Amino acid sequence: MKKKLVAGNWKMNGTLEANDALVRAVAAGVKDASCLVAVCVPAPYLAQVQMLKAGTPLELGAQDVSPHAQGAYTGEVSAAMLREFGVRYAIVGHSERRQYHGESDALVAEKAKTALASGITPIVCVGETLAEREAGRTEDVVKRQMAAVIHVNGHCISEIVVAYEPVWAIGTGKTATPEQAQQVHALLRKQLAAATEHAERVHILYGGSMNAANAATLLAQPDIDGGLIGGASLKSADFLQIVAAANAASR
Repeated sequence: MKKKLVAGNWKMNGTLEANDALVRAVAAGVKDASCLVAVCVPAPYLAQVQMLKAGTPLELGAQDVSPHAQGAYTGEVSAAMLREFGVRYAIVGHSERRQYHGESDALVAEKAKTALASGITPIVCVGETLAEREAGRTEDVVKRQMAAVIHVNGHCISEIVVAYEPVWAIGTGKTATPEQAQQVHALLRKQLAAATEHAERVHILYGGSMNAANAATLLAQPDIDGGLIGGASLKSADFLQIVAAANAASR
């Protein structure tokens, strides 16, 4: 059984003082973790968190990456820059990026490609809106989003991480039932299996309001390999409870 992966997404939150307390608490709490743990932080805090996590198993992640290697792209951050700060993971295609910044499936696929080329594991987010779910389009939407990434990165698709994040369950307090989540995760696993013989190697995370209360039941599902954690990642006690559930499920 592969280890579960718990990745915190701080989104646009944090201060130097708050980060210090949060990362020290999380780093201390994961020293003996049997699962993989990462925090994906705003770009200005990468250097701070890199230093705070030094000597611990805690991995560092970014919340986005440019599809460009370098050049006149004001405000963008390249994969090579992220690597200089020891970044291990980069979230690409988060629903908030798709919704507020108009990111297309094709752009998400290119960002994943750029991350992989620099030795960074992209956490590729896919998921449907409430309207799409109610219209019975969940399968079509997530398969379309995943297909774009497979098309561009098929030769190394087993090196990515996938996060299923039903948009209607992000920051709303609503959560897909374990059965609903498992159904989509199994669909994604099957789609990956058609593209690589190493589909079982791919971590498929659940990213729709996983919290300390529901983590254990979600992580017990056969195709849920961890969580992409939003609000709960900003509270060390809650985040570490999810890590504890992942530890138990990793054994």
